[in-house]
Amino acid sequence: MDGMRILQPSDRDQLAEVYRDAVISQAIGLYSDSQLEAWANHGWRSDVIERALQQGFGLASLATTSTNTIEAFAVLEPLDRLALLYCRGRSCRQGRSSALVGALESHAKQHGCQQLRTEASQLSRPLLERLGWQVDAEETVLFAGVVFTRWRMIKPLTLPNP
Repeated sequence: MDGMRILQPSDRDQLAEVYRDAVISQAIGLYSDSQLEAWANHGWRSDVIERALQQGFGLASLATTSTNTIEAFAVLEPLDRLALLYCRGRSCRQGRSSALVGALESHAKQHGCQQLRTEASQLSRPLLERLGWQVDAEETVLFAGVVFTRWRMIKPLTLPNP
């Protein structure tokens, strides 16, 4: 895991910053102003990050191996669900999210998971599709007091029998 490390509870504030930056820097044009406001501040206003750190398994992609600055992170919570995947705007399109998802897929498979699931945003859906995830269903949800469309996605971790 060169340039990656396991997330710790002490990472909470840094993760909330990455969460907000990812939404503000990359989701403009995909979402309305009210959606952006609700989503960008959700990491600070809710317990979503603390819960993921306490109950899940997550990885951070670091700016460099000699620094502790988190540029991207991803969390499985529970083990069969990609619960969080966020990358700072300045660090997107560098392969960080792909590497994190790949490492978490390997982790889940090593722990007996046969399939992963997630709820993808307009931002993460294209990346996940490139990584072999499939849309299971579209859904409309109330998130942080605002209506969003998202996609339930799955990825089998085992090869089908020939």
